[in-house]
Amino acid sequence: MRYLRPAALLAASLVLLLATDGTGVSVEADPAAAALPRIRALALPDRAGPPKIRDGFTGPAFDACSAPPLDTLRAWHGASPYGALGVYVSGAQRACEQSRLTAEWVHQARALGWRFLPVHVGLQAPCSELSRKPRRIDPAHAVQQGRDEATEAVHALRSLGLDQGSPVYLDIEAYPMRDPACGQAVVDFAVSWTQTLHTAGYGSGFYSSLDSGIADLAAAARAGSSPLPDALWYARWDDHADTAGSGALTPDLWSYHQRVHQYHGNVEETYGGATLTIDRNHVDGPTAD
Repeated sequence: MRYLRPAALLAASLVLLLATDGTGVSVEADPAAAALPRIRALALPDRAGPPKIRDGFTGPAFDACSAPPLDTLRAWHGASPYGALGVYVSGAQRACEQSRLTAEWVHQARALGWRFLPVHVGLQAPCSELSRKPRRIDPAHAVQQGRDEATEAVHALRSLGLDQGSPVYLDIEAYPMRDPACGQAVVDFAVSWTQTLHTAGYGSGFYSSLDSGIADLAAAARAGSSPLPDALWYARWDDHADTAGSGALTPDLWSYHQRVHQYHGNVEETYGGATLTIDRNHVDGPTAD
């Protein structure tokens, strides 16, 4: 190559970048490369289909890292605005101990009038940057891993007395959107998770950031993947107590009482003399009772 002055070299580099669309693949040589979808469709048989929703709920909810003491739930019921709570029922990467979480705890909390948003925290996105949750989905085995984690969640739900028809929300924390293969693994995992829960008679939920996991699930819906989770729990800390969604979560997706919005995190609240550190949520979707 003949020598180029620095300015000429920069201009040549920009031309090359534009010609390859930043991927190293020539758009002129392969125009279809520029139109490749981020998420490919995955369709698995879903003979059982989603279960009949046992109970829907519309209103404020909270989630706390550990199942709260029953005395706290007793103090908060009626005194607080909340009618449902997120409970981390299963998964190898739950952040907090759950010594109080037993079938008897569920029975007594239910008797107080609380509804539940069960959560499973297992494998995370392959490209996740969370050091505190090091176990990742393997893209080559995402479908089998989704089945395995759903089976674990079903065992936990049954042991806690949460019957068929209850939903359980898969917790996939926010991840960078640089690598489409990472998002594809999350989608494949979630589709298999959903299929397995439906077969067992449970509802499938999915929790993630609006800008990563939820965006990839929305792309999967448009691509034709199935079965997809029955409800989405999206995190966007915008202090809007609604389920309107935004960005990729458009009004035509998961719109029939199928949404939960986590809109504020890590806040301390006190009711009836009892204090908890919680995340605030607004629910218009399925809960377990």
